Amino acid sequence: MLLEIKDLSVSYRNDEGEVNPAAIDVNLTLDRGQVLGIVGESGSGKSTVSMSVARLLPSPPAFYPKGRILLDGVDMLTLPLPELRKMRGRKIGVIFQDPMGSLSPLHRIGEQLVETILLHEKMSPKAAEAMALEWLGKVGIPDPAVRARAYPHELSGGMQQRVMIAMGLMLGPDLVIADEPTTALDVTIQAQVLRLMRDLHQSNSGVLLITHDLGVVSQMATKLAVMKDGRVVETTDDPAAFFEMPKHPYSQGLIREAKRMELEA
Repeated sequence: MLLEIKDLSVSYRNDEGEVNPAAIDVNLTLDRGQVLGIVGESGSGKSTVSMSVARLLPSPPAFYPKGRILLDGVDMLTLPLPELRKMRGRKIGVIFQDPMGSLSPLHRIGEQLVETILLHEKMSPKAAEAMALEWLGKVGIPDPAVRARAYPHELSGGMQQRVMIAMGLMLGPDLVIADEPTTALDVTIQAQVLRLMRDLHQSNSGVLLITHDLGVVSQMATKLAVMKDGRVVETTDDPAAFFEMPKHPYSQGLIREAKRMELEA
């Protein structure tokens, strides 16, 4: 098993010292070749769980009252920070929902890709630059050498998201965490990005896909978990059957709302 989340609870302390649970007794598994879609409304806890896997939540205020997150048998919650940093990028790739908030506005696109490569790979800067340009081409960015010299704000939202996909996938991580990877994109670009992720996703890796968009899940996921108020209320290894006959009342409500919005679109 690539990823095992066991009895995970995540809470936040506010300025008054009060504890606000964000995830409660979460149990999920993901194997290589699978895409686990975690769905739910904003505030359901899905992003809290996904960011906990790479320990990207600021701590404090976040803390973990109980549970384990095993990645290839290694507990991410007890891993020393230097070892954790080595795993990010190399073993875990992350595609964030807001590329403008994740890419440095002060550095050119190519510089940021090259820096990521050199942090984890023993190669010359020239070889890293060639690798960066190759991946810009793989994610469908035209004129990679030209775009590599651009700053993030000089690229469209779709292009920025493609850069994030390149950054998340180029080191061949075992686990890819995609947190709302298409939220800010229009429908046409969204379809292109999803197709790109499917094409570049390798069968020996696993994808943790976080989204509130059931349409995205239907296109990508091989298994599914529904979260509400910090808890997993339904799981299935058959997403197609889920869309036909969800079991939990909350899941049924999500399906009804998705169909209503589709009719109104």
